[in-house]
Order: sequence, then structure tokens, then C-alpha cells
Amino acid sequence: MLVGIDVGGTFTDGVVLADGEVVRWCKRRTNTERLQETIEAVIDDLLAGGSGREVERIVLSTTLITNLLATGQLEKAALVVIPGSGLNPYEFRLADDYYVLQGGIDFRGRELTPINPKEVRETAHKIKRAGIKKVAVVGKFCQRNPSQEKQVASILYNEYSDLDILMGHQVSGELNFPRRAVTTYYNLITRDHWARFADEIERVLRARSIMVPIEMMKADGGTMSLDASREMPCQTAFSGPAASTMGAFALTMDNMTSVVVDIGGTTTDLSFILQGEPLHASKGAKLGGRYTHVKALAVRSVALGGDSVVRLQGERITIGPDRKGDAACFGGPVPTPTDAFNILEGGKLGNSDLSYRALESLVRDERRVTELAEAIVREFIDILCQNIQEMMRNWEQEPAYRVWEIVNRRRVKLERVVGIGAPAEIVIPRLASRMGCQGFVTRLSNVGNALGAVVARPTLQIKLHADTQTGTYSTDGDVKKLPNPDRIQMKDIKELSEKELKALTEQKGMADYFSEREFFLEEQFNVIRGWSTFGRIFDVGITISPGVIKGFKGVKI
Repeated sequence: MLVGIDVGGTFTDGVVLADGEVVRWCKRRTNTERLQETIEAVIDDLLAGGSGREVERIVLSTTLITNLLATGQLEKAALVVIPGSGLNPYEFRLADDYYVLQGGIDFRGRELTPINPKEVRETAHKIKRAGIKKVAVVGKFCQRNPSQEKQVASILYNEYSDLDILMGHQVSGELNFPRRAVTTYYNLITRDHWARFADEIERVLRARSIMVPIEMMKADGGTMSLDASREMPCQTAFSGPAASTMGAFALTMDNMTSVVVDIGGTTTDLSFILQGEPLHASKGAKLGGRYTHVKALAVRSVALGGDSVVRLQGERITIGPDRKGDAACFGGPVPTPTDAFNILEGGKLGNSDLSYRALESLVRDERRVTELAEAIVREFIDILCQNIQEMMRNWEQEPAYRVWEIVNRRRVKLERVVGIGAPAEIVIPRLASRMGCQGFVTRLSNVGNALGAVVARPTLQIKLHADTQTGTYSTDGDVKKLPNPDRIQMKDIKELSEKELKALTEQKGMADYFSEREFFLEEQFNVIRGWSTFGRIFDVGITISPGVIKGFKGVKI
């Protein structure tokens, strides 16, 4: 059997999938202070007295990293950068303890300016006096030649051996120095917290005889091993919205264009499935208000949930952004959108008398309660519509959309609204009607996130940069000798990238998905000096994109 668990901010959901059917599912309140206990309870519900040895696959998604970065409750760290020339490094200062060093590598991986060892030693002493034990070292173009990062890290460690050092080339092989710096820094300051969480998860599962490799949901809609996540915890940011998107994908399995609406207690997450393919964010995940090299699906989180506080200011209705507990119909202290929907749906969600009293407290007139409930529902639907339309407009400004429009000879047309989450059955029909498209809700929408996690396949991506003049190629900071640089062609570079990807899939236990690879980047440039060609530069990108595990053909709904 296959097990999926989604640890959300309000509820933790779990499913057991066997032979294409959800045979067991559960939903429990998330105790954010004691996540381990919440996961233990969900696992025990799912096993229902059975043995964990029957579990063939287990995948978890969690909001832990997103919450850590949002609250700022993180260990202090220093950021040491080697920016070279061409930009102002102080424009992307992330940390109070921020150090800019001499040095420089060009875009082809050649050293332009050497490191000043004395300056690095002085920096090590400053970091030590500040009592800091974590340092991110990031150099521009370090992914094409990591020598200066390694040199700086070595000197820092020799001067201060207590340091935990993470280098930029270990984190990302992508261009864009500021984003690589952000990604490296955030991975560094979150990985101790994540390691403790990972240890707890492992203890819980192993104690229940679940011995299969543990996988974590990633922001890009795929999965990674728990061990890999210890080094790159930020890959798990926004794994909740990614899980809901993959849950909607698993429930529909067709070529329609849909917006996925995952309604939680505090927020609603929106994402798109474009002609049967989850839509990716072109600029990567945005963490702490900054773009990163974390690959992510295109999602938007709206501060609007079923338990958001409803207020009446004169004749103006406001919803949220705060939440003060459950909806009134479940014993909560304040009126919420859930109470408004509950009144209009004749008490299908909870105690209708409690909902009436909660809304009546706003208008002091029992005769106006139904009218107020209708107005709250309209406002709730209006906010969702506005955000969906704005998200679509933003997508239409992307270069990728222009390409899609040319290839398909038409504009994107929203065909369906797919609901995920407990309130979906009540909200989605009204939202779909308002947007003039189909609504899609099933009995499994309630636990769609957990379903999305368990059926998502592993994802992997590499970019290979080759330079025939230097006779080298690099993948994610690993620089190697280029075979036959004078005669090499694009087809040879593509074969080389496939070889690198295959080795990586075998290393990460993903060999079964190597056949799902596809190229997303193929570029070749001649290097001209005077009137002659002095070499060629190749850039190739190859990926195993988000999708479902082998053998999955959909669920019985």
C-alpha cells in the first residue's frame, strides 16, 4: 500500500492508496507546536492496527520551511560573497553579518581577480567575534568554477573550525548570482531545524516498522528523499500547494485547463493546470520576499480561508486576514465564511443555530442574518475571482505564455475549477458558476493534498554548460574535462547531459524515471575573436518533470 500525508497549517491529512483506490483516509488538527504527535496520530489512523511492513511507499508534505522563514525564528548566520565586477553587492544584502570579498570569476569560469587570503582571515575573525557559527559562501559564476568559493571556505575553516559552511555551487548550478546567494543562505539557516524534524519523522515511522525510503514533497510538484532534503530543505517550501496541484492532477488526468482552489482554514492556495500540465513559476519560488533557485509550481496564497474572521464596518464586509480558531458552527468564537455558507446550505457544514447567532452578533437583527450570509459569500467568491483573474493576467505577461499562444494559435481559456479541501463541496459550485466554467469536486477532494503527495513522482533537473575553448563542462558546480572539444557537436552535448542525468538518477534511486526525461534548453554560441571562431559554448537543460508514479492510472472516485 501507498501512504501520503500532508501536514497543513490547520489540518493534517492522510490517505492509503491500494490498487488505484483510496482505501483509508483521515483528517486531524495540526498541532504546530507538536508536529511529531500529529503525524504519529495520523500514521496510527492510517495503519488501523495493521503492520507498517505493508507500506510500499510513503510521502509527506509540510509547511515547516515556509513557516520558519515567515516567522524568522532562525539561527543567526553570515553571508560572505565574492561578487566580482558589474553589480552592487549591497543591493541584495540578506544578513546583518554580510561580508564582501575581493575576487572574481568570469562567465566562462576563468579567474579574473584572485582572492585576498589576508582579507578572508580578517573576515573569519570578525565572524568568530560575533559568535556566529554558520556561513554561506557564494561567488558569482561559482557554478562554472567553484575554486574561489572552496578557497574562501578553506581559509575560514582553518581560522575558525567551529563553522558550518555551505557554498553556492553546492546548492545551485543556475545563473543569477543574487538568487543563488538567497537560496544558499536560506538553505543554511533552515537545515538544522529541518534535520531535527527529519529525525523525528524517521523515528516515528521506523518505530511502526515502516522501513521503506521516506520521501518529501517538493515545491515543483515532485518528490525527493528525506536524506536529500536534509541538505536542501528549501526544496520542500510550498510543498502544500504543490501537493494540492498534484492531487487535482491525479483526480482529473485529462487535457483540460483548470484552476486548482485549495481552501484551508486560514488561506486559499491557487494554481493552474494548463492543458493537463501543472504550470511552473518562471522565476522560481519566492521566499522571504526574494526570488530563489528553488523550482516551484506557479501558486498564489490568498489570506482567505473558511475560518477567517468576518467583520462588518458600517455596511462594508471584511474577511480576514486573521483567524481566531474554528468557525462558530464548530464552537469557534467569531463569525466566519464557513458560517455564512452553512446558513445558506441549511446546516450542511455544522450547527446552524451557532452560525445564526454568530452572524446576528454583527447586525443585531435576526431578519438580516440570511441577507448578511449572502453578502459574505458574494464577497468571498469575489475575492477568489479577483485573485484567479489577476493570476491569469500575470501569466499572460510571461514570455512562455507568448510561445504557448503562438504554438496553440489561441489564448488560454479557463475550462474548470478543481476544488481541494474540506469546504470545496460548498464553495466550488458557486465559484465555477461565477467564472462561467465547470466545477469539479469529488469525495476525495477533502484529502486531495495527501493524494497528490502519494502519487507524485520524483523530479530532477540539471543544466550542463560546456566551453570548447577551456575544454571543460560543468553541472551544478562540478567541473569536468570535455571529451574531444574540437569536434564535439550539440548531439554529443545532449548525450553527455543524458549520461550525467542517468548517473544522478541511479545515485538518488530514481533510475525507473530516467525514461521520462525531456530537454528544456538547447543553446549553442560561437566565441568570436577578431574575424575567427575561437570556440563554442553549449548550454543544455534536461529534466524529469512533475508527473505521477509508474502504474498510476487514476483513482476510483
